[in-house]
Amino acid sequence: MDTTFNINQTSRTVISKIVENHTLEQLNTIPEGFSNNLIWNIAHVIVVQQMLVYNLSGLPIMVSDDMVAKYKRGTKPEHSVTQEEVDEIKTLLFATLEQTKKDFANNIFKNFTEFTTLSGYTMKTAMDAMEFNNYHEALHTGIMMQIRKFI
Repeated sequence: MDTTFNINQTSRTVISKIVENHTLEQLNTIPEGFSNNLIWNIAHVIVVQQMLVYNLSGLPIMVSDDMVAKYKRGTKPEHSVTQEEVDEIKTLLFATLEQTKKDFANNIFKNFTEFTTLSGYTMKTAMDAMEFNNYHEALHTGIMMQIRKFI
């Protein structure tokens, strides 16, 4: 379990540096040939982690319904994100991970609704979801690295 969280901490640190090293305009830019931008990808990984680990466990998530609606699978940027929203996303990047670590340590994940991803991976436990989440975040980190080349 420590390895899973260490990988996620590393992922979130890399993502955090993307936020810190780009202007608000750059974070909001959708390059030609892409369907989203840096900040959408960053918020998306936060929302998906919450949906996979907490929602499938039948537990409340730590992000707003509005955030889920904007950044869940199948969405795309519909507006330019404000600096206030960027600040909230930056905070949630680590706050959600820290709370998830605590919740795993406190063994709150008792139930889980089995779920098969679009890539064909079936999650049967919250830990499976957390491990798959690392794969998902890596995919989106790669997309962010590509977007950076065009903004």
